[in-house]
Amino acid sequence: MNTDTTDFELSKLPTHAPHNMKKASTEVKLQRLIQELIELQNRLYAENRHSVLIILQGMDASGKDGLIRQVFSGINPQGIQVHSFKEPTNEELAHDFLWRIHQKTPRRGMMQVFNRSHYEDVLITRVTGLIDAEEARWRFAAINAFEKLLQNSGTTILKFYLHISQKEQRERLMERVTDPNKRWKYEAGDEEKVAQWPQYVKMYEDVFRHCNPESCPWHIVPADQNWYKAYEVAHILRNALVRMNPQYPLHKADRPT
Repeated sequence: MNTDTTDFELSKLPTHAPHNMKKASTEVKLQRLIQELIELQNRLYAENRHSVLIILQGMDASGKDGLIRQVFSGINPQGIQVHSFKEPTNEELAHDFLWRIHQKTPRRGMMQVFNRSHYEDVLITRVTGLIDAEEARWRFAAINAFEKLLQNSGTTILKFYLHISQKEQRERLMERVTDPNKRWKYEAGDEEKVAQWPQYVKMYEDVFRHCNPESCPWHIVPADQNWYKAYEVAHILRNALVRMNPQYPLHKADRPT
């Protein structure tokens, strides 16, 4: 759902699918949406005039990797890229915090998925005390200006927060210990992330209050159930592409260079 985030608490928002949504029928709808996305992305790539940036944020274990597999795996790999932002390198730290982000934004005709993004620079940096509230405020302003620049250059930005419950996070992190097929996901800091839940909630709420313009608002997606989370993201993306209405050019020469 696209939520008015000017004054709200994450804890009051649902993490489960609406009662009228059933898993079996929703999964059928998801497959139809994916087929539409494949065609729309082909047209976006062929037209070569605009681009789409999909930003995925969420608590650890909110299912960003699984969502990418569910929604984007059928799309022509020539037309989509995925980038996961890890801890900055020494070279990246020697530049402004958006330097490494700008290099990964999508060129015309492309979809780009950010698995975590520039918002980590006003989230984890605050939880760990690397920046204070004053620096966060000017970073919020820089992020808003940066996203406006991208939009003015022809990029549609879709921002998703995958909203899981604290109970669901604990269960998923425990699976990394007990399930041999998921043990590779375990990180030494997982227990600390559970303890930091309240701090991250506070920082996310601050992000939603300060970086939520009407032109690219946050979509807060209930994410306790993977089937609904994937459907909601695919549905929002499909609608955005339909509004963009990309068209196949009559001739290759008609594509911008």
